[in-house]
Amino acid sequence: MEAIVLVFAFFAGLLSRKAGYPPLLGYLVAGFIANGLSIGSAESFQPIADLGVLLLLFTIGLKLNLRSLMPVYVWGAAIAHMIIVVPLTAAVIFIVGILYVPLSFESNYAAWTLAFALSFSSTVFAVKMFEERGDTSSFYSVIAIGVLVVQDVLAVAYLVLASGHYPSPWALCLFALPVLKPLIARLLKVVGHGELLLFCGIVFAIATAELFEFLQLKGGLGALLAGVLLSAGDQAKSKELYDKLINIKNLLLIGFFLHIGYYGFPSIQMLLVAVALSGLILLRPVIYFSLFSLNKLRARTSWLSALALANYSEFGLIVAATAVQTGLLPAEWITTLAVAMSVTFLMATPVNKRAIDLYSRFYTRLHQYEKPNRLPEEAIGSLGDAQVLVLGMGRVGRGAYDHLKEAGHHVMGIEESYTKTQYCIEQGYECVHGDATDRDFWERTGLADRDLLMVSLSNHRENIAVIKLAKELGHKGRLSVAARFADQKEELEELGCQAYYLYEDVGREFALHMLEEMDTVNSRRS
Repeated sequence: MEAIVLVFAFFAGLLSRKAGYPPLLGYLVAGFIANGLSIGSAESFQPIADLGVLLLLFTIGLKLNLRSLMPVYVWGAAIAHMIIVVPLTAAVIFIVGILYVPLSFESNYAAWTLAFALSFSSTVFAVKMFEERGDTSSFYSVIAIGVLVVQDVLAVAYLVLASGHYPSPWALCLFALPVLKPLIARLLKVVGHGELLLFCGIVFAIATAELFEFLQLKGGLGALLAGVLLSAGDQAKSKELYDKLINIKNLLLIGFFLHIGYYGFPSIQMLLVAVALSGLILLRPVIYFSLFSLNKLRARTSWLSALALANYSEFGLIVAATAVQTGLLPAEWITTLAVAMSVTFLMATPVNKRAIDLYSRFYTRLHQYEKPNRLPEEAIGSLGDAQVLVLGMGRVGRGAYDHLKEAGHHVMGIEESYTKTQYCIEQGYECVHGDATDRDFWERTGLADRDLLMVSLSNHRENIAVIKLAKELGHKGRLSVAARFADQKEELEELGCQAYYLYEDVGREFALHMLEEMDTVNSRRS
């Protein structure tokens, strides 16, 4: 029966993806229908769901950069939003409990817990959207993910407190875990790459979670801290491990979303309540945009960050599920929350896909709320008289920069990651912080007037967005774009660009490099 549910979930996820929405919406629907048809059981998916949540927390820890949480516009915005939203949501929940008895509460604490769960935004939704857009390193995505991490940490803190018992006195020994960082770094070096690194990460997450459970702490908190420790021990290996784990984590979370469906099939009243709760989400981008703007972020950054957070969270379902298990909430609320989350995903997906276009449309109105004094990270630098620009200063971009510099060109780099920009500057590169898909950046720097633009961004859609923006702004120079797949190269060439196919052309460049080295050696011998 479970196999039938999985097959059904696959096609439901596929249909959801084809419709332009996250596949997890299909998984939720599959769980509801499977429960309604009495196919499979919640118990069969429970272990997969638990492991998926565990790896979700572990991967959050791997990506957790404590420095990114320090700015007030991250933690301050997250907490201020919660202070504003929780009372508003609680008021609606109290009214719902009065009007519909199955969703009523025995204590006021239950309503506040539910409002707390509904104050989170979806990490899965945001990360997936950033990956598809190719903006995972952009400043606005770093802010949004920072806010999500603060929310996740608060959620984990709640899960620890909701466990109903005090930690063991031996839990104080956990404060010594940072001492293990050198040992962890050495272990990761010995492990190397491939499946052994993946296996090491999973074992580390599960073992740390079990250790925390043994010390009467929430295992999820252990998984989160395990990721933080691995990241602190070796950031390069933690990134590699994250890339390997992300799809496995997403696969296992299918079990979690299917498991949610077994809490009950939504009634008409539950659907109406879910729609009412979804209406509250319309306030979220307004609140976040206001908070970000007050913290001297650019209108574009505030807009894109706010829209990415305009939804309910799968973490809210985890918190609510814990409250149901402890008897604090009626099980019907899990189903209602799952439907509400699905509705907000349906609302947020098309808006976020058009976020940049909508920003251009409402550019004048949004800029009225932008503070005159902006943060250093938001300052738009000058490109000087450089006529050759490299957009994207990753390994490929830096290699192109070096070659152009050696050839005598005045070249500058443009990098969307503020941290990577500072690193490039420290390494001697002329580099400015800027988003290549940011129309403001193009207009304020005169990027469209430069002779040669070499685009080496991490995502094909982002490359296409840059090409379209260049054409809209009347760029007449040469445009060269790096492609990672043959079909992408064809698409770029159809748009009139000079495309460089990395996995094909790199072999030719390798051979040319070796021939040059051989000529150099032969000339020295002669």
